Amino acid sequence: MGQLAGVFLLIFFLELPDKTMIATIVMSSRARPSAVALGASAGFVVQMGLAVVAGGFLTLIPSRIREILVGAVFLGGAVYLLFVGEKHEEEKGEKEGEKERPQSFTREALTAAGVIFLGEFGDLTQIQAASFAARLNNPVGVFLACSLALVAVAYLGAYFGGALSRRIPLAKIRLGGGVVFAVLGLYTLARALVG
Repeated sequence: MGQLAGVFLLIFFLELPDKTMIATIVMSSRARPSAVALGASAGFVVQMGLAVVAGGFLTLIPSRIREILVGAVFLGGAVYLLFVGEKHEEEKGEKEGEKERPQSFTREALTAAGVIFLGEFGDLTQIQAASFAARLNNPVGVFLACSLALVAVAYLGAYFGGALSRRIPLAKIRLGGGVVFAVLGLYTLARALVG
């Protein structure tokens, strides 16, 4: 039980500065937080199921190569957040928000599920979940611990993200996320190349 509590905490804290957390914050500023939280949670849970099932295969990748891949993913997220303009999307979102017919709850939830499901492929938390499943030989426990951690992050991002985006412009949230990703990417690559 102590190992699974450690898995929960590690996955929770690994996901906080992650691109999918930023995506949840951005989505919750444009949609119902409850729909985003539910959809993001579903995307995370499905990904954790895949991670646990694939755990044995992912652990066959040498750790240095896995670290380089993870570092590259972080840097790719940083480039996206820092250099891909949000202005056009903000204007488009504002125009859509002014229309009388809002999106349905179901559509918002499905969109969030799809974004998180796709964004989680090859993610650090997915790789870690697969590693834990292989090492601890407790796939059900690892699945539950990882899923609960990510559902907590999804709800935190969806509800806190809405309040945050009303006080801080999305451009600043993107900048902060981009800087975090760049630091994590450089650190991960340096650790892989030096160690």
